[in-house]
Parts: sequence; C-alpha cells; structure tokens
Amino acid sequence: MSCSVMLPLQFPWRSRAPHLRLAGGGKMTVDLSPVQEYYKDKTIFITGASGFMGKVLLEKLLYSCHSLKEVIIICRPKRGKTPETRLEEMFKLPIFQRIRDERPHMLKKVSIYQGDVTFDLLGLSGESLKHVTENTNIVFHMAATLKLEGNLRDAIDMNLLGTRRALDVAKQMKQLEAFIHLSTAFCNCDQEVMYEKVYEFPHKPEDLMRLAEWMDVKTLDAITPDLLKPHPNTYTYSKRLAEILVRDHYESMPVIIARPSIVSPSAYEPVPGWVDNLNGPTGLMVGAGKGVIRSMLIDTRYLSEVIPVDYAINGLCVIPYQFAQLAERPPEIPVYNITCADHRKMQWGEVIEMSKEIGYRYPMEAGLWYPDGCITTNKLHHNINVVLFHWLPAYFIDFILLILGQKRFMVRVQNRISVGLEVLQFFTMRAWFFKSDAYISLWNILNEADKKNFNMDMDPEETVPMYIESCVQGGRQYLMKESPDSLPRARLQLKLMYILDRVCKTLIVGSLCYWTYGLVARLLGV
Repeated sequence: MSCSVMLPLQFPWRSRAPHLRLAGGGKMTVDLSPVQEYYKDKTIFITGASGFMGKVLLEKLLYSCHSLKEVIIICRPKRGKTPETRLEEMFKLPIFQRIRDERPHMLKKVSIYQGDVTFDLLGLSGESLKHVTENTNIVFHMAATLKLEGNLRDAIDMNLLGTRRALDVAKQMKQLEAFIHLSTAFCNCDQEVMYEKVYEFPHKPEDLMRLAEWMDVKTLDAITPDLLKPHPNTYTYSKRLAEILVRDHYESMPVIIARPSIVSPSAYEPVPGWVDNLNGPTGLMVGAGKGVIRSMLIDTRYLSEVIPVDYAINGLCVIPYQFAQLAERPPEIPVYNITCADHRKMQWGEVIEMSKEIGYRYPMEAGLWYPDGCITTNKLHHNINVVLFHWLPAYFIDFILLILGQKRFMVRVQNRISVGLEVLQFFTMRAWFFKSDAYISLWNILNEADKKNFNMDMDPEETVPMYIESCVQGGRQYLMKESPDSLPRARLQLKLMYILDRVCKTLIVGSLCYWTYGLVARLLGV
C-alpha cells in the first residue's frame, strides 16, 4: 500500500488549533501568538527542503506560521522529474495531510525554483535570483550530504562550498534578518564537553576549498585519513569547517548556527512517528526488526543522544524570533545545541530492550530471520557474529537466487549495512556531553500560546515507551509501507520465525555437542 494513502498514526495527544474570533462585521480572524506575529508577511528561503528535516520545517512553517507571505525553496530535477513535479509529490505525503485538510490555501504560498547548492549562486539567475534577493527575510540553510562514509571531495562540495554559495546569495538579500545554518552537535568530537560556541581548528575552510578544487580525487582520498583526525568521517569534518566559515561572516551578516544531535522520528507533529529515511537509529531499528542486522557495537551504559525531529524544527522556528528580540547584538555568533534534556536521556541498553519489547508487539513483515540480534562492546565477538550471521546468510541467499535465475541483492545490502555500522560505532561506543542552555532558553521565552504551537517541552505527559512505540509503528508504516492491517499476519510470521530460530539453534548446538563428545571419546579411547 502506498504511504500516501495510509492514515496517519493515531495517539492520545492532539494538535492544537489557533484561537479564532469574530472581528467587526462578523469576519473570522485568527489571534496570532508572538512568534506567529513575527513571521507575519515574512518571506522564508530554504535549502534542503526535500530532506527529512526540510520537509518537516516546510510543513511546520505553513501550518503554524500561516500569516507568512511566502516560502521559497530550491530543488534539482531528479530521476527525470522536474522540481515542480517533485513538489507536487511531496505535498501528497502524510505529513502534509493536516494542511490539505485545514489550510490548503497555504500550499499556494510555496514557490519553487530549480537550484542546487553545488552550483554558484545556488543555480539561481535572472528573475529567480532577483526575487530571492529582494524579498527574503529569513534563510534556513539545511542542504547537506549526510553520507558519513562519503568521500571528502563530495563532503566539501556540499557541506562547505555549498554553505559558501548560500552565504554569497544571502549577502545580496536586501531584507535579511536571520541566516540559520544547520550543523550537527557531533562536529566537535575532540571536545569532552561541547558548549554552544564555535571551536577553532587548525585547518582553514578556504584552504580546504582550494585543495578540493585543484587536487585529483585519488590523491585527496589518499590523504583524507590524515586530514580528518580527530574526526571519524568526512561529514563531521566538513560540518566543523562550515561552522568556522559561517562564524567568520558574523560581523557583516545575521548568521546563526543550530546543531541538532541524532534526529529521530517525530514525537507529535505533523504526525507521530513520521520518518522518511534509514539514517541513524531508525535504520538500526528497521534492520534489526527485519532480522538483517544481527550484531551491533553499542556500549549500553552510555546515554542515547537523540532529539525528535519536531522538537528540533520547533527550535529552528523560534530561533529567528529570539534573535529579533535581542536588545543588542551578541559579541559572539549565537549557537544552539539542539539536544534532549539530560534528565530525559536514557541509557542505550534501556532504549534497546524497550525497542525489542515493542518491536515484538508490532513486528515487521517478511523478515529475513527472527529479530534477536546481539549487542556487544567486544569487537572480536562482533566480528565473529558479522561473519556467521551477516555475511554467510547473505552469500547463501544470493547463491540460491543465482540458481533460481533471480537478481541477487543480499551481499550488496550487507555491504551497505557493514559500512553503516562501522561509521555508527564511533557514536555508540563513547559518551557525549552537551551544554544546551541556548536551546533551553527558546522554550523559556515562549508564552503559553507559543508553547502549544512550538512544543519543546522536556517534561511531557507522554512516556518514553509511548514515543518508542510511535517510532516503531512509524518505521513500519512510513518506511516499510506496511499497513497496520498487516499486523496479524506479521505476528504469525514472527511466531513461525521464532520456532524456526529455536529449532535451528537446537540442531546446531546438539550437533556441536555430539561432535565434541565423539572427539573426546576417541581421544580417551572409549
């Protein structure tokens, strides 16, 4: 069943509609909260609006900041589809359901231009560039490559050069009030405690951009490991340099940096459990639920660092408002660590056990094996598990598919999983400590109306198990396209998989014991 026709997940919490009142003459008007009033008649420019966070930001602005003038997004053609076609398809997604139902006119406030952060001036020219530079008030620069295992040239082109190109366009904006650059909370991984400030680094952004322009890819790949230290991948490295680049523009531009931690499915809005990619913990959850991932390196003692996407997006929406309320410009560039409150963080072990229990109640269909993987901190143990339960089954399944004349895919899937797990273990095998005073202050400055509209409450009535349940169901429905109606069949399949798993393990252990007994008997001459 197509995701676009599925009903959103239903949970006990509700969205709150704005207060309506009758003005003179009986005309219906809407009381605007302070944040909504700030966005009134504003034009917002977004890069990366087609990404996970970009979609949620676009939906939130259209729904909660409904008095805005226009939202301008750029998008490149993809798989033969024009930007306009891609936008039409995006508006059909479940996250835009409440806008289609309650405020369909807001969709007409979105303007789309063909553009790309890998082109000078973002690919804008002529009338499109003129419209953007003459009307934009707020910029959300969210476009980036999230491939942790990607090569350095691509990371620099998208995350560093792309940021410079966005800044070049923003410099021409005549009414610019705020330029919010989306970074990551993990870009300063050499710090024991990460404060809300830009950290210095020996490498200069300009030097790396020049290096990537003239050096060939093969040579650049060869020196990448030495360049990255102490960073584990090109993503955090390029994001750190991009922060320095943005910081250097603070004297002449109203630039701001926002650093979300690992972004997880939505807690409340636009629909609970919304997710559209397999990055981070969602990919692990789906892979483990399908029985494909059988072993992971995670130190279960450490606290999980995740933030629901709606909490992160609500923070982003409030940042320009807070910046506009300041009596005087701060001496240093404002930085926001968008992370979960310390008292809400749980150990990875608790999260995993809770996810397993809920995953058994809401299993996924047609899994490769019974979802009962191993969590360990021992690399040798993990590597043995990977060989036995990842690679051997993958080659066996591809061999069967080859015999049957079918297309092979399991080894390719395991290659992607192997690379992903290797990259993620840097984040799951160490403790992270963030100071998020600026992000906390966003919630504290809001009145009651804005707290309802832009929820960032770290003490909600809903419990962590309720949130994980929405994540599991969201993964089934929005990623795997599995209807809630399929749950009875999936539960039956899970029971059969459990029986098969136990029978196979019994036979393997029994055979091993029998072989061991025979060997010992021969050695003893019995």
